[in-house]
Amino acid sequence: MPFGLLNAPFCFSKFILRCCKDAKKYCVPYLDDVAIFSDTWETHMEHLDKILEKIAGAKLKIKPIKCKFAQDSVKYLGHKVGGGCRTPAEAKIQAVLDFPAPRSKTEIRKILGMIAYYSRYIENYATLVEPLTRALKGKTRKESITWTSEMEEALITVKQKLTEKPVLYAPNFEKEFIVQMDASDLGIGVVLAQRPNGEEHPILYLSRKFSGPEKNYSTTEKECAAIIFAIKKLRYYLDGQKFIIETDHNPLVWLKTNAGNNPRLMRWALALQPFNYTIVHKPGKNIAHADCLSRM
Repeated sequence: MPFGLLNAPFCFSKFILRCCKDAKKYCVPYLDDVAIFSDTWETHMEHLDKILEKIAGAKLKIKPIKCKFAQDSVKYLGHKVGGGCRTPAEAKIQAVLDFPAPRSKTEIRKILGMIAYYSRYIENYATLVEPLTRALKGKTRKESITWTSEMEEALITVKQKLTEKPVLYAPNFEKEFIVQMDASDLGIGVVLAQRPNGEEHPILYLSRKFSGPEKNYSTTEKECAAIIFAIKKLRYYLDGQKFIIETDHNPLVWLKTNAGNNPRLMRWALALQPFNYTIVHKPGKNIAHADCLSRM
């Protein structure tokens, strides 16, 4: 397929997906990158044979020099993946670290675009970069900006978070999910995790700030808004699964059986009815990740 055609990526991607449509459980294609994963060596060889047969059947060719076989971890789409974990690729992190302090709105958008790809690795991402996103607001079309110490501190903090080599674990849909959340006057913090063998494994982090009207919510409404935000964002993980919601706000324990006469809480309680969940109260010190995400 020739380069430069407008529909070339779409057509080629659709073609590769059609070739691997019967191998979704162990093969993830993305354009001309195909990742094959297995639990055992014997199974991996079977999976590899099947994919190679599909490639040959589609009259496609591969370059051995560009392939990697029998790897315990691989770099894939900017991530290092393997052993049930994923971390940001070191080369991508270095590109962020080497990016100089922005001097224009265009440069701010560039650095935010680079960092946002890894936002699920960073606790409290939304509020950490708030000084940078604030510089992009306003009706003025002026391209130049005044680089402040607050912006510098925000950029340094985010870069430091990435250099800590954060690790996220792959979800196991045969295990119970745990959704931890907390709300403060500033916003919402959410952590999706699992506890195999009693050890907590974070799967991803989410956070956002409250809008103007949301800041006027009562404490219970803010905490319930955190649940609604988490369920909407994590629907593809939680739909059809039994999961636990951990909150430090004890009144929400009764949300499933008694939402009271508050119209907003009643509406949210109805929105949660399709899900199979249990709300458990835990002190804020025991869900420190979510508490921190909402307050920083």
